[in-house]
Amino acid sequence: MKKRFSATTFLLGFLLWSLNASAQDKNFYIFLCLGQSNMEGNAKIEPQDTVNVTSRFQVMEAVNCPDLGRTMGQWYPAVPPLCRCRTGLTPADYFGRELVTNLPEKVRVGVINVAVGGCKIELFDKDQYESYVTTVPGWMKNFIKEYDGNPYARLVEMAKLAQKDGVIKGILLHQGESNTNDTLWTAKVKVVYDNLMHDLNLKPKKVPLLAGETVHADQGGICASMNKIIATLPKTIKNAHVISSAGCTDAADNLHFDAAGYRELGKRYAAQMLALLGVRTTAVE
Repeated sequence: MKKRFSATTFLLGFLLWSLNASAQDKNFYIFLCLGQSNMEGNAKIEPQDTVNVTSRFQVMEAVNCPDLGRTMGQWYPAVPPLCRCRTGLTPADYFGRELVTNLPEKVRVGVINVAVGGCKIELFDKDQYESYVTTVPGWMKNFIKEYDGNPYARLVEMAKLAQKDGVIKGILLHQGESNTNDTLWTAKVKVVYDNLMHDLNLKPKKVPLLAGETVHADQGGICASMNKIIATLPKTIKNAHVISSAGCTDAADNLHFDAAGYRELGKRYAAQMLALLGVRTTAVE
């Protein structure tokens, strides 16, 4: 009787595994996006950004947005906003559009964007975030509350759901303005990256980290000095790649990119990812 039970249990387990495996689409490429306001999306969404979004590019909503008809944990066409309910244009928008333009028709792209304007990288450190949150202003705490007080945990929660549908192919980071001149930043980013690898059972060799520069010195970026530190990230994380912001136009505050700047930066993230995927493309204009 005991042997029969064991065999039955094994068979049921195998069938469940088979059903789960068949549900996962290997041609659904998923990308995790995190950071502060430049990943959250600061520029106003323009009419051109809401049209011609193919169904092959989707976003998993990380918060409930009833006004947009979106529910947390569900996939939707990637019409901005791609972060929270009232955020703006982000590099993720044109990252995804550029990918589906250059990838085979059978490939779909999905993004999950969890970002909080003004935050330090410490907010995404699962062992440090609680003490960090006690130091932030009230307006930022309100953003953090939308992720039930723990943006990292929400990102992991959504990513685990997404893994049932597709395969995580990369991580996009745009953060650093609030850590400007912090020489420990690369080590702090590595903690977050390593935690994601562990918590999502990912292999670092297969999941690159793409990190964008802050507004460049050529645009008068007030945090441009941080780019020297960002440039050293590949020394700390072997599969990290830095995305240049040179020439990406910015807003009057010289801290955030404008809509055109986000479009260009997003395309540059995509160009790097496509190169890593072995896809030849024409140069990004």
